[in-house]
Amino acid sequence: MIETVDKWSSSLGFPLHAMVASLLRLSRPRRALLPLSSLRPPLSTQPHASTPSPTPSSARGLPRFISFLAATAVASVGTTVALCDSGLDHRAGGKESTELVVRGERKVVPQEFINELASFLGENLTVDYEERTFHGTPQNSFHKAANVPDVVVFPSSQDEVQKIVMACNKYKKIKSLHVEDMDVVVEAGVGWIELNEYLKPYGLFFPLDPGPGATIGGMCATRCSGSLAVRYGTMRDNVINLKAVLPNGDVVKTGSRARKSAAGYDLARLIIGSEGTLGVITEVTLRLQKLPSHSAVAMCNFQTIKDAADVAIATMLSGIQVSRVELLDEVQIRAINMANGKNLSEVPTLMFEFIGTEAYALEQTLLVQKIVAEHHGSDFVFVEEPDAKAELWKIRKEALWASFAMKPDHEAMITDVCVPLSRLAECISASKRLLDASLLTCLVIAHAGDGNFHTIILFDPSQEDQRKEAERLNHFMVHTALSMEGTCTGEHGVGTGKMKYLEKELGIESLRTMKRIKAALDPNNIMNPGKLIPPHVCI
Repeated sequence: MIETVDKWSSSLGFPLHAMVASLLRLSRPRRALLPLSSLRPPLSTQPHASTPSPTPSSARGLPRFISFLAATAVASVGTTVALCDSGLDHRAGGKESTELVVRGERKVVPQEFINELASFLGENLTVDYEERTFHGTPQNSFHKAANVPDVVVFPSSQDEVQKIVMACNKYKKIKSLHVEDMDVVVEAGVGWIELNEYLKPYGLFFPLDPGPGATIGGMCATRCSGSLAVRYGTMRDNVINLKAVLPNGDVVKTGSRARKSAAGYDLARLIIGSEGTLGVITEVTLRLQKLPSHSAVAMCNFQTIKDAADVAIATMLSGIQVSRVELLDEVQIRAINMANGKNLSEVPTLMFEFIGTEAYALEQTLLVQKIVAEHHGSDFVFVEEPDAKAELWKIRKEALWASFAMKPDHEAMITDVCVPLSRLAECISASKRLLDASLLTCLVIAHAGDGNFHTIILFDPSQEDQRKEAERLNHFMVHTALSMEGTCTGEHGVGTGKMKYLEKELGIESLRTMKRIKAALDPNNIMNPGKLIPPHVCI
């Protein structure tokens, strides 16, 4: 079994997964490894009595690694492909599931397979319990895992990745830049922030901006977007082609560098958003954009969240080419004041970014100012100086961390619904009434220009009634969005937590088609089993 999950693959920076049998983690530092002589199969998820404490992560750099459950590659040989597990409780993670703990699928790792891995990895693997737990612990995810990874390995070449046929390359290499074609070829472990630092001297940038630690491979796997999606689209719109290792070990490249092509199936779009269930992405060719010559950032206040959402809709309908439209409710603004010592008006707030020439950006700013005035907005301000713009956008980018200033000892359940733009005000308003009536602290942030909004629901994980209340609020928002022809996830992905909503959103025939594709490409079910496709779907 393989589970491939990239940390911070969302605009809010939370992992979409709950750990099942094994976990790939791309953005945590590697700890010290146990001596090869101490390796033994982990027969339980409990710590070994003699396990030494790992060396602090600061003692090492950030090398390549993946973690995975190693058993299935051996255990599945000669077995019959199970297209539906009749012995599995189909409610767990699937339709009507209310499970908090995702149990996944797990098999015991044979010592022979550990030895086989060690034969070509040497000491670049570990079964140390604390090390496995470190790589297998989700952050800011209300879903918990019953299992931890059984083995953590640290491959050093693509050949090793192919041998274990389950990995997400942590190679951080920018392979080639084609300035005149405005595209770049990168390996999967390159982060979008470091990529943009590399591109800046060439006057280019990659326009997607999810959480700060997101890597290109994980961004493809989750089909992420971010605040700039309203202008530049999501990951599916910005990938020209990609290369991936399939479950049988084949390396497939999905296309050429041509900006458009009508040749054959669109395999890139099939793999983008597959969340590691169809293959491991190792290389991506990305579409780039010119750095804008000028930009302006504006902010304005409203008495109600509906007025703010209505302005976002009116702005998009006007044809104004904004690059960002972000909405923060009054609770989120209060959190920002608490966390950063600011004195912002604690009312629903919209933030805009306009790009282009100086004259064009100013023209668009003034047009939006007029729309704001027509919808009872106030305190419209805009800035053009680099430091002032950075300070304003810092408010939005640090929104999640600011929320914990209100409840430092709480966890966050983060929602991700998206609706057609015309229904945004209605969906947010209905959700806000329920959130405000709850005893829990709830904050709303929206990519208002494309109908996508998030709620940060803070709850005490030691209080079961609070956890259930957070689930109730999330359930209400998802079903409200689905009733408006929306989706349970605009950009964070399905993982395990949202599988239960897919039948209502997509229909059983779509899910069966997905299951057939999965069975055809991964008959032994080694790539992220138990993820994305609900377990109750049978073919």
